[in-house]
Amino acid sequence: MQKAFGKKSVIFVFLFPALLIYTALVIVSIIWAGYYSFFDWSGVGDKIFVGLSNYIELFTKDDVFRASVGHTVIYTIINVAIQVFGGLLFAILLSRITKGRVVLQTLYYIPVVISSVAICQIFTKLFSVTPTGIVNQVLSFFSSSFKTMEWISNPSISLYVAAFVEAYKYLGLYMVIFYAALIGVPNELSEAAKIDGATVAQEYLHVRIPYIKPVIIANCLLVLNGSLRSFEFSYLLTHGGPGNSSELMTTYMYKQAFTSMKYGYGSAVAIMIVIICLVVGMLFRKMTGEGKEE
Repeated sequence: MQKAFGKKSVIFVFLFPALLIYTALVIVSIIWAGYYSFFDWSGVGDKIFVGLSNYIELFTKDDVFRASVGHTVIYTIINVAIQVFGGLLFAILLSRITKGRVVLQTLYYIPVVISSVAICQIFTKLFSVTPTGIVNQVLSFFSSSFKTMEWISNPSISLYVAAFVEAYKYLGLYMVIFYAALIGVPNELSEAAKIDGATVAQEYLHVRIPYIKPVIIANCLLVLNGSLRSFEFSYLLTHGGPGNSSELMTTYMYKQAFTSMKYGYGSAVAIMIVIICLVVGMLFRKMTGEGKEE
């Protein structure tokens, strides 16, 4: 069996179906989007070739796109902070609990299996002003001004609310991954640290967390790519508003292509999203030393 799976031909047979599907659904779509980005096209009728005009307008005249890039960066940072580091913190707490661990794991993981639409509807009700949602009702005990506090329709914080909701949904997923990694740390390392007089905090900081560094880096990369391409939470909660205060690159692409019927211009935005994701991913791998042969 080991000899069979060690052959390149056998490996290729198993990889080919996934590669075929990925090529058909992703690579071909990117190529077509790149082709359409050189045209002025509404999605129907004749296409007018405009060359690089869509890209020139994108970089020189489109203030909304530049703002959406900045919003996406902020959105990504919030998601990395909550999903990765929050998930790691919850995993550490779970690894220290002996009773009720399964119940807590289940409770933390429930948001992951709930649809994004349902999650957004739940938080829309929680942050509601008319009628007053639970969040405002609780906060009003501390200050009456919170009774009419706008969350989703407040241009100052709507972006942060959308980022928090997405982070809340996927926090449990990364918690489970980190928990599996933490319990996989060899007991010999922990016992050696205790013999050397290390406290619980020092054991995690200097033994367990460094041991699972590859898992932390992999999760950071997953959240980075997922957040840069995030669409549904911003669109479902705020529709990129009020105004363009929570506009992300993906929501802007959708509006240009399917609302404004600028299919060629929307395709140019889509290509920029792909390029930004690739550049950020490669820079992150380079900074963390991933991909280098040890």
